[in-house]
Amino acid sequence: MEQYTGFSAHASLATVGLWMKDRNIWQTVEQEVKIKQKTIKHQPHEKLKDALINILAGGHGIVEVNKRVRTDKALQMAFGRNACAEQSVISETLNACTEANADQLEEVLRKVYQQFSKGYQHDYEKGYLLLDVDLTGLLAGRQAEGASKGYFSGAKNARGRQLGRVAVSQYDEIACEQLYDGKVQLEKCLIGLLERNENVLNLGETRRKHVILRVDGGGGTDGNINWALRRGYFWMSKVKNWQRTSKLAAPITEWQSVPELPGHDVAWVPQPHEYEKPMRQLAVRWMKPKGGWHYCVLVFNLTDDMLFDLAGRQSTTNSEQELLSAIVKAYNLRGGGVETSFKNSKQGLGLGKRNKKKFQAQRMLVLLAQLAYNLTVWVRTELAKHTPELQQYGMLRMIRDAFSITGKLHFDANGRLVQIVLNKSHSLAKTFHETWLSIFAYNDLSLSLGEI
Repeated sequence: MEQYTGFSAHASLATVGLWMKDRNIWQTVEQEVKIKQKTIKHQPHEKLKDALINILAGGHGIVEVNKRVRTDKALQMAFGRNACAEQSVISETLNACTEANADQLEEVLRKVYQQFSKGYQHDYEKGYLLLDVDLTGLLAGRQAEGASKGYFSGAKNARGRQLGRVAVSQYDEIACEQLYDGKVQLEKCLIGLLERNENVLNLGETRRKHVILRVDGGGGTDGNINWALRRGYFWMSKVKNWQRTSKLAAPITEWQSVPELPGHDVAWVPQPHEYEKPMRQLAVRWMKPKGGWHYCVLVFNLTDDMLFDLAGRQSTTNSEQELLSAIVKAYNLRGGGVETSFKNSKQGLGLGKRNKKKFQAQRMLVLLAQLAYNLTVWVRTELAKHTPELQQYGMLRMIRDAFSITGKLHFDANGRLVQIVLNKSHSLAKTFHETWLSIFAYNDLSLSLGEI
């Protein structure tokens, strides 16, 4: 093989490929994910890698492999590929994947997460770990396996599947995901999802006593709440049963307004519903457009200090008003947790645009997107050490801006990346240069800025 120098539209993304290689992340996939498919030109695990590179390069559909990855030989080589499979060939490999293959990839992601995540390394003695749990809909066609009519936000009478996620909101990581039939609701799948998550985070009895579960109202059933209480978790959610909610709110005569929620009033439930452990219950009401009231009830066993900490504020007057505002904000911050992570996955990683008819093929794509999400978060953390404002970048800006710095990549005769020249006119080029210069110094990689 001769030395090779090539232009890349994603030269900065090459550093991610090198970072993965140094940590043997994809090597684990090669060793443990065994797809039974005849190899003609590309091995199955190589085609999975092509799909991952496509996601990191901003491809929202498998078809985009042809114009984003196949045309960028330098980027392929930076990820250890000598060529890129055609999009239809990658699709065939995904369609060949079985439930066992998806389980294998899920196990690989568990090991990778435990090795590199901040969530797994969380110090439970210093503070509580916050986990947000919810479902999001993934639209799909009639012929897709597991696609059925269900709740899909903004799409009436639509078909699709549901994706359950446990987000480690403090660190913006995805600990666990599971794909379900379109009819599945959170109340039915919550316990199974949390049991999978316990395996990922190694949540034994001692650790569970320092974990807060903040759950969408769809999971707030008696069975789910009592299960979590028996396991030792702290819990915060809405009550799912609307008839129960109306009954709990009915005796209330005095309500208070809270600045955190304009147009809403709150009040303590005078006759709380009994769970297996004591739970505080706060009713919330707001006007219907045509008169009357909507009601919901928040149920939680968090202490005042935990609520203020979760709301990101301190009590200055020890007043009831302060506490009520902290409770409302602590729950509403779900929008910046799991809901934001779903938005990041769909807008930045194209999660909702890659739909496969076969259920396990779709599951493989979901897992690859999960890996891409966490990889991006970990790389962003490294970059933010030099440019702190990058910590506020979502997936869309990371993929569109940080991973799309043009440049030249130089490889030696053995195909080893020896020099990266980034376009110095890009606003983030200096950040990449400063971040990776020290990290990759040991392997004689030259990283510089230049005119491209």
